[in-house]
Amino acid sequence: GKMEFEEFQYQSSVTFSCDPGYNLVGSRTSQCMADGKWTGTLPQCQPVTCAPPSLPEFGVLSYRRLHPGNVSHFLDTILFECVPPLALIGNETATCTANGNWSSIPVCKVVTCPTPIGIEHGFIEFAVRRTYHYNESVSFGCQPGYVMEGSKHSRCENTGNWSTKPACRAPCKIPVKKAVVLYNGEKKRVQNDLKDGILHGETVSFFCKNKEKSCAYTVDVACVDGNFTLPACFK
Repeated sequence: GKMEFEEFQYQSSVTFSCDPGYNLVGSRTSQCMADGKWTGTLPQCQPVTCAPPSLPEFGVLSYRRLHPGNVSHFLDTILFECVPPLALIGNETATCTANGNWSSIPVCKVVTCPTPIGIEHGFIEFAVRRTYHYNESVSFGCQPGYVMEGSKHSRCENTGNWSTKPACRAPCKIPVKKAVVLYNGEKKRVQNDLKDGILHGETVSFFCKNKEKSCAYTVDVACVDGNFTLPACFK
């Protein structure tokens, strides 16, 4: 709280006030008397209280702190949950505000997602249903030789949409007839050992020559979703 005054002399007065979210209990003013004492007793600033909120249908409420009298104080928070498979729409937490009300109350709704669509060069594992409820998920897989990028699971969200699905990245053919390269730290012949190519994200190192210094050096090239570009120095 705050105390406002101009001077501490006989018959001068002070005014008390509380910060937002707190109520003043007691006299708002006090006056200096002839005996050098102040009239009355010092007031107190007590936090604003919020009564228990209305509970959303099929909702569960948990208090992070509950005070005597089954009330919550200013800035206390509560947490809402919904009975599965219902989805919570709105904020899962509410705060006791300075005016004695709760900041927001969510609702619990039945949310379904449509039949999920497959991914290119991949498939959905297990049987597919027509509808899925909130928080249910499906799993994806990739065709042989393809590498999955992202989570293999997609979840039915409270918006009625599916979360981001993974992608299946393509392997790469190495576009040379003959060459010796480094692959996983070992020398390999492209025409024999790597004739089927490499997977997305894998790297091979080509040997290039520095004519000025008469020495060799390596250049790394990665497979990026079916794209593979030979280094300019390689001949």
